[in-house]
Amino acid sequence: MTDYNDTVQGYDPEGDGDAGGIFGLPPNPDHAEAVIIPVPFDATTSYHAGTADAPRRVRDASVQVDMHDHRFGRADQRGLHLEDEPEGVRELSEATRKDVERLTGDDANTMSEAERGEAYARVNAASERMLEIVRTRVRAILDAGKLPVILGGDHSTPLGAIRACAERFGPLGVLQIDAHMDFREAYQGFTHSHASIMYNALHLPDALSHVVQVGIRDYSSTERAIGEQDTRVRTFFDDDLADRLAAGELWRDLCREMIQYLPENVYVTFDIDGLDPALCPTTGTPVPGGLSFQQVSILLQTLAESGKRVVGCDLVEVGPGRGEGDEFDANVGARILYRLLACALATR
Repeated sequence: MTDYNDTVQGYDPEGDGDAGGIFGLPPNPDHAEAVIIPVPFDATTSYHAGTADAPRRVRDASVQVDMHDHRFGRADQRGLHLEDEPEGVRELSEATRKDVERLTGDDANTMSEAERGEAYARVNAASERMLEIVRTRVRAILDAGKLPVILGGDHSTPLGAIRACAERFGPLGVLQIDAHMDFREAYQGFTHSHASIMYNALHLPDALSHVVQVGIRDYSSTERAIGEQDTRVRTFFDDDLADRLAAGELWRDLCREMIQYLPENVYVTFDIDGLDPALCPTTGTPVPGGLSFQQVSILLQTLAESGKRVVGCDLVEVGPGRGEGDEFDANVGARILYRLLACALATR
């Protein structure tokens, strides 16, 4: 296979330089098979903010990722391109975050009913605008025959991508790697809360046929009921997986069981808090437990080998680190992103 990146003057895929693009690759929008849309939006994050900066931090950390992946080989040969931030999204997040902090903080008690109503309306309108920007951009990427990838931001950001992919390919299966079920209806009053992404996805007309959730360990009784009552949902709870592993079952066999519930066309939504929080300590809502890096790698490899097709994917909720120079969350995020891209491209 001819590697476009190898033909760029001055670029050495075995070196340690930075040619300006994601993973230090040369920017190659025309030749890339995977196009990554950075979405710097975290307005409704309810615990730790800062995931709006994840696209920049992941990009900066990504230059440390070697292109030869032990499980997947060189995904960079297929062409990987990170777009510029969509115009206006960061500004929407920053302006809206102020409203969210007032509505969920001590200031809420001093706001009149009219003020609260106006603030909620601004937040919901900003989220709708962000989602439509993402949806429009994903449509263009699909029109070009490429793989759309969302790099959030909080977990509200991929809904526009899921919608665009479902409009193109018909009802999808979603593989959701996450600590949370995200079935809360308008969490904290915000229609497009990060905690409402899968509730909203389930309610998109004719969008989802199956949802497989992996690593879930934090949820409300209402969310549990939704998962049990909606026949499209299959949840692999973290505690249940731990019990089955302790009883001697093999992780690869469990992964095959998870993947078998998915249809031909799959969208992967990867909230990094699905991992053990030792790997993502400053994610928006960390929860003890979770998947190891190798467990999630085997899960992605199982999907890549299943014969199913990944039509879109995202990585969200990568945290900002604990201070200046702390790149651990972003470093893990960059490596997860590379394996996620490699998995998706292997199915195409």
